[in-house]
Amino acid sequence: MSDFSESPAPAPPPRKGDGSCAAQVETPIGRLTVTEQDGAITSLLWNRDGNAGAAMQETPLLCEALDQLSAYFDRRLTRFDLPLKLSASPFERQVQEAMIAIPHGQTRTYGDIARELGSYGQPVGQACGKNAIPIIVPCHRVLSAQGLGGFSGEGGVEMKIHLLKHEGGYPFLV
Repeated sequence: MSDFSESPAPAPPPRKGDGSCAAQVETPIGRLTVTEQDGAITSLLWNRDGNAGAAMQETPLLCEALDQLSAYFDRRLTRFDLPLKLSASPFERQVQEAMIAIPHGQTRTYGDIARELGSYGQPVGQACGKNAIPIIVPCHRVLSAQGLGGFSGEGGVEMKIHLLKHEGGYPFLV
């Protein structure tokens, strides 16, 4: 007589020493890798950037992040709702929070954010450039006074234009 008792569940893949793990999703702009550490999203990278040394493991949070990214690209989501680990610098965190507050389909300038924070455009632009979670923290919605400005994600300004067009409401880019 055979014993059909349940065997223990397989152990999850090992995590990197810092507790980070990652998962990937295919999108219209390529494969994206989302990284989590200690219950918060820490980065979004394009495929060529690899997984930043994190173990590939689809945790509940990473599954939710991948679902939200898919919904964003399917035009079913306009605002991400994920726990984020923002930059260490207090000023960079303020800039990232200002970017998150920009509604889908709208833009602000570096100068607009600088005025809100009592700063100058250049440090705001530098903080935008250090954004490790593009798309989710929508740095693509921040423009320079004379044009598009830069973009912290893969593909530079061309990707920024693509994301702005994807969100609509940008007649100057159509």
